[in-house]
Amino acid sequence: MHSSAYAFGTAAFSLAEVAGKSVLEAGSYDVNGSVRPYVESLGPASYTGIDMRPGPRVDMVMDAADIPAKLGGNCADIVASFEMLEHAEDWRAAVRGMILALNPGGLLIITTRSVGFPKHDHPGDFWRYSLDDMRAIAGEAGLDIISLENDWEAPGVFLKARKPEDWLIPALDWPDVTLAAIE
Repeated sequence: MHSSAYAFGTAAFSLAEVAGKSVLEAGSYDVNGSVRPYVESLGPASYTGIDMRPGPRVDMVMDAADIPAKLGGNCADIVASFEMLEHAEDWRAAVRGMILALNPGGLLIITTRSVGFPKHDHPGDFWRYSLDDMRAIAGEAGLDIISLENDWEAPGVFLKARKPEDWLIPALDWPDVTLAAIE
């Protein structure tokens, strides 16, 4: 994990937002660092790491798209994904799964890579996201953006958004988002 993604990840969690809450991390396999120890120090009721393969900091093996089917919808107060989304071959299904997992009023925190970042298979690397892409993804999903910024260290995007209390499920197919594909 880049130091900037770690810095954003730790800054995105406040004690008031985490203490006593359920946290779900999609793409939790620890390749090169994790915010999990920091977040756990804030006293969540639970912290569950999921990934498509077993490994360090992975509690359950599953695809992010399968969260609602396996854990139920509205199952987490916070859903976080650090440096995973560019590795999701079906990014729409992964984002849909993460959003459906969020409780009303819950937080979605994502860090991912943008055009200009080199290909890095862990195990695959498929997409690059811009600020406009992430704004459209959050907007079309009906989320309220709290923070959306470019990575200040390397090409990437950081998002913190809230699922409204009165959220109604939109189509979640993102027809207007055209990401840069990695060859």
